[in-house]
Amino acid sequence: MIFTGYSELTIDAKQRLAVPSKFRAMMEAGGGASVLYCVPWQGGGLMLFPEAMFEAFASKAEGTLTPGEDEQEFETTFFGLTERLELDSAGRVTIPRQHLELTRLPTEVVMVGARTRLEVLDRAVWKAGMAGRFERQALLARKLRGSARPEDGATGARMNA
Repeated sequence: MIFTGYSELTIDAKQRLAVPSKFRAMMEAGGGASVLYCVPWQGGGLMLFPEAMFEAFASKAEGTLTPGEDEQEFETTFFGLTERLELDSAGRVTIPRQHLELTRLPTEVVMVGARTRLEVLDRAVWKAGMAGRFERQALLARKLRGSARPEDGATGARMNA
């Protein structure tokens, strides 16, 4: 399942966030699910993973009875802060208060499709950074493919298919 697009939303006084119908439809097309795993992430946002996707990613990492110190700290923090959220009959999830406090998300947010996950971000920050993200898009694509060159500029660059 691939999530694309974004929607402007509001977190209500009861900490509920409506998952837009376009994203619910994408979830249904990917096998149907009414559960999202919510992960607070550094930088002020939340990552929402459909249940099947989260479980697939989580099970890829090999576990051990005696993890190293860094691995133990990461897993304890990551999984300890992750919450399983069920969509209600109106297609909403209740965001844990601790997640809102950690990320300092305001009530005005956007939900962004980010391939295998949805991200919930501060609406004002998202809108203010839109032009810069667009300008860096091609450069980031090359960088992630390992072909970024110093002479490549973000403006006017073409992505190779």
